[in-house]
Amino acid sequence: IFVYFFLAVKRKKRKMGVYNLVPKKKAKSVKQQEKAGAIYSLIPAYWRPHTSVPADADVAQTNLVEELPLCCCRMETPHREDALSAFEQTCMAMESTDGQGTFMECRPYGSISHRFHRDCASILKDCRFCPHCGEDASGAKEVTVPKADQSPSVPGSNPRLSFPAGPTSATLPSETRAQAGETKVIMGEAVCSADRRPKESLESILMALDDENLKPKKVKYPMRQLYISAKQGDLQKVIHLLVDGKDPNFLMEGQNKRTPLHAAAAEGHHEICHMLVQAGANLDMFDEEQRTPLMVACENNHLDTVNYLLRAGAAISHKDIMGFTCLHLAAKLGHYDIVHHLLSKASKYINCQDDGGWTPITWAIEHKHKELVHLLLTRGADVNIRDKEENVCLHWAALSGCDDIAQALLEAHCDLNAINVHGDSPLHVAARENYLECVTLFLSCGADVTQRNKEGETPLDCSVYGSSVWTALSTNKKLTDSDFSAKIFSHRDISRGYEAVPITCVNGVDSEPCPQNFKYIPDNCVTSPLDIDKDITHLQHCNCTDDCSSSTCICGQLSLRCWYDSDGRLPLDFCQREPPVLFECNHACSCWRTCRNRVVQKGLRARLQLFKTQKMGWGVRAMQDIPQGTFICEYVGEIITDAEADKRENDSFLFTLDNKVKDVHCIDARLFGNIGRFINHLCEPNLLAVRVFTMHQDLRFPRIAFFSSGSIKTGDQIGFDYGDNYWRVKSKYFNCQCGSLKCRHPAVSREKLSDDQ
Repeated sequence: IFVYFFLAVKRKKRKMGVYNLVPKKKAKSVKQQEKAGAIYSLIPAYWRPHTSVPADADVAQTNLVEELPLCCCRMETPHREDALSAFEQTCMAMESTDGQGTFMECRPYGSISHRFHRDCASILKDCRFCPHCGEDASGAKEVTVPKADQSPSVPGSNPRLSFPAGPTSATLPSETRAQAGETKVIMGEAVCSADRRPKESLESILMALDDENLKPKKVKYPMRQLYISAKQGDLQKVIHLLVDGKDPNFLMEGQNKRTPLHAAAAEGHHEICHMLVQAGANLDMFDEEQRTPLMVACENNHLDTVNYLLRAGAAISHKDIMGFTCLHLAAKLGHYDIVHHLLSKASKYINCQDDGGWTPITWAIEHKHKELVHLLLTRGADVNIRDKEENVCLHWAALSGCDDIAQALLEAHCDLNAINVHGDSPLHVAARENYLECVTLFLSCGADVTQRNKEGETPLDCSVYGSSVWTALSTNKKLTDSDFSAKIFSHRDISRGYEAVPITCVNGVDSEPCPQNFKYIPDNCVTSPLDIDKDITHLQHCNCTDDCSSSTCICGQLSLRCWYDSDGRLPLDFCQREPPVLFECNHACSCWRTCRNRVVQKGLRARLQLFKTQKMGWGVRAMQDIPQGTFICEYVGEIITDAEADKRENDSFLFTLDNKVKDVHCIDARLFGNIGRFINHLCEPNLLAVRVFTMHQDLRFPRIAFFSSGSIKTGDQIGFDYGDNYWRVKSKYFNCQCGSLKCRHPAVSREKLSDDQ
């Protein structure tokens, strides 16, 4: 508001013909002005915000502007070398160069005073006004300045101002300028420089611009000069050009069509960024590479500028033409402080993928920024997200040859035996690149030296014959040939890319291949006409502008409360015996897609693996530590009626939608399903089934979401309780094989079953 006000003031003064406060007949030459010291004067009170015209001035403001004469006194800011004084805050008239004289002193503010000759007071309808500020001067006091009280001006003290700075930084000696936020004592009053600097600095700049208008010829600069001045850090000229009406959103040809704000951000001139933003510069304007000023500042490692732009409201989630976010750019170049600051503001973008599928940690790994990798790991970076060629972070560590980073990734449970689209494991990559340290590390952690890629090559085949890597691999192969494991990676992703996190399939028991007697689908499907109410106008929705964590969220009220915490987990006090129905925010809501009350609809995020068990057929196990209350996966299949379910012979994959309404339906995952169809029964379950509504609210068709009912360790099989009704029927054909000491459905003899019948 302050900036716009003073820009408007200058236009108004120019229009009224009173642009220069100092008449030319009394003004110094341009050369003298440059040596006289920085000009500091208040704008007249009737143009100044929060200042009213005196009550006894029975005249409109426009009349005051036209009728009040301007002071003919010479106004300067004297300079003292010894200490900060009252005169350094004073705009005054002087009889001579030594500063002595007798004046009237007007004090409109506690720390600012104006001095003028008694005869120079403006008189209008028997009222006397200060010729500098326009305030009522009837109470002005007479003061006499002796010669010893005033030191001469310091030549050459009309500096280019730097914003932000301490109060009147243009007029203070360098040794007395304070850091931002430091408190000074000025004229007996404690003043915070952070509170004072925008107004005083801008006024000083505007007055300095008035000096420029005293030149005989006024230069008309082209529009591109604003871009050039912003890039060079010339704050005074930037203000001058903005006053002249230059467009702060001008696109510079030949410079990727960047704006002046791009130029200032790229060079780290955050004070110029502030002036441009206040003048109307678009914070999120794109250049030809679709990069914003914030992205440019991140790329060039200007932390202060990044901090300012974020506080001003710049969006952190924008992507450029390559899909890079601010985090990608900073991580790629190893700007630790920038990444740390961005994560403190928006850590939810830590796993955002660019067009190649790479996350910020992927770029940090490739360029060997070790400290940055550790920072990203501690902030929750997912090391098993796959890029477009299905490489995980360990593939990139092997490619860069950094064993320290590879060790950190393994400790973060990165999949050692993950294979990409070429069939290469991290060991293949390290062997091909001839990195002995990485190869040794992978072998010591149990990497499979016999695994073949799509070309039929083992890691040994990829190495250079006779090299140290070849020797290590060859020795390891000889040691393991006699104790060859039957472990077979049947499939690298049974979801065929439909899930955000790949689901591998492993068989270490026999030679049975990955199940192929069903079609993997990520969402429920129908094969017969079902009247599901998906009318968006029928949805109850919220109008939240926050993250939907407050008690006023309509969707949360439907669920009794918003149950998800900031990490998307159910709280410890969530009722597991009779779980409440959850209503997540939907596409009719006013909240953002990233609000807290959206978890199940975002899909599978936990790393799971399909594996062959010893006694229970195929099962599902966790490939990472999973805290309690975490969403695991959904039970997905074909939605059918209860009558249709009774007709089907194979009922092993039926899940009844216990919706307590008249129309009963089931989910059958026998022919169409997801990873949920393989989850086994456990008498001591670690999963909890919860009914959830997301994109519709037809109570007959809830989604069945599995959440962890307790902490799950890496390698643990996950399972839920099938229920007594299931075992009442199925115990006739097979027994529970959960192996728990608290098994509720232990093995019984067939003879006893026959006797009971």
